[in-house]
Amino acid sequence: MEASVSLDLPTRILQARQRIEPYVRRTHLEYSPGLSKLADGCEVYIKLESEQITGSFKARGAFNKMLMLAERGPEFKEKGVITASSGNHGLGCLAACKRTGIPLTVYCQKHVDAGKRNSLEEQGATVVLYGEDCVDAELEARRTANLSGVEYISPYNDYDIIAGQGTISVEILEQLPEVDAILVSVGGGGLIGGIARYAKQVKPSIKIIGCSPEKSKVMHASVIAKKLIYEESFDTLSDGTAGSIEENSVTFEICRDYVDEWMLVTEEQIGKAVVFMAQTHHKIVEGSAGVSLGAYMFNAARFKGQKVAIVSCGSNISVRSLQDLLNKYVK
Repeated sequence: MEASVSLDLPTRILQARQRIEPYVRRTHLEYSPGLSKLADGCEVYIKLESEQITGSFKARGAFNKMLMLAERGPEFKEKGVITASSGNHGLGCLAACKRTGIPLTVYCQKHVDAGKRNSLEEQGATVVLYGEDCVDAELEARRTANLSGVEYISPYNDYDIIAGQGTISVEILEQLPEVDAILVSVGGGGLIGGIARYAKQVKPSIKIIGCSPEKSKVMHASVIAKKLIYEESFDTLSDGTAGSIEENSVTFEICRDYVDEWMLVTEEQIGKAVVFMAQTHHKIVEGSAGVSLGAYMFNAARFKGQKVAIVSCGSNISVRSLQDLLNKYVK
C-alpha cells in the first residue's frame, strides 16, 4: 500500500463527506435497550446504514467515486463504467450513475441473489453473470474494462470507494464521541478499512472489531496469515460479505494495521440477529448486517461497561429469506 495514500486517507474521507453529503443520508445512530442489557453497564447503538439510500452503505463509496469521475470529464458519459458486485455495490453505483449520467455494466457471480439482480436490471443496469465466486466476476470485469478502455470500479479495492465508506466513521464520532468500540461486518474490507482508518486517526483508543461469518472469512484468515490468501467460501446468509478477495487489494494492509480484534459468527447467530432487529427494533436487515449484530449479541460480556456502535450495513434481504428466518427462530 502506498504510504502517502494511507496517511492521506482521513483527509480524503473528510473530502468525500463534503462531496457526497447532498446525495446520501446521514443515518441515525439508534440506542438499543435490548442489546445494552446484555452486558452490565453497556450502552449499545446501531448505525442504521440499512436505511441508507439503496438499502446499503455502498451508496457512499459509489457516489464518491462517480462524482469524482464526472468531474474529470464527459468521456465517462459516453463509455460508461464497469463494476463487479454481489448486489449492494451495484445498486449504489447505479444510483450514482443515474445522478451523473454515466452508463453502468455490472458483473455478478452466477448465483447472485435473484432479487438484487432483478433490481439492477429493472433500474437500467446491464448485468453480466460470470463465475462461481464474486472474485471471478471481479477479475473478469477488470479484464473486460482494461481491454475496452472503460473505467473499472472495484467494490472495495479502491481508495475513493474506501474514503466514501469511511464517512460512516465521521458520523459515528460526531453522534457518539465517547464511543469505545465499533463492530463492522467484513467482506473485501472497504467498509471496515475506511471506518478504522478515520476512527484511529481521530480517537486512537477506540477499538475496531472485524466481524465475519464462519463460512466466509477470507480477510480474517488473511490477517492471521499476514498475507492475502485464498480460502474457500461457503453459502452464507451474509451474501454481501461472502467470497474471495482480489489479489493485492489495498484493503488488506489497512485491516491488518487498524483493526484491533476479529470475531467469527455462525449462521444461527446471523439469523437470530436478523430476527432480533425485526422483533425488537422493527427494522429489516440483511444477513451481512446480522454478522456485526450477532457478533455483539453472542459476545456481549466482552463489552461490559463500554459504549458500543454496531454498523447495520444493509437491508436488502429477500422476503423469502426473511420469512424462513422468522419461521425458524420466532417461537
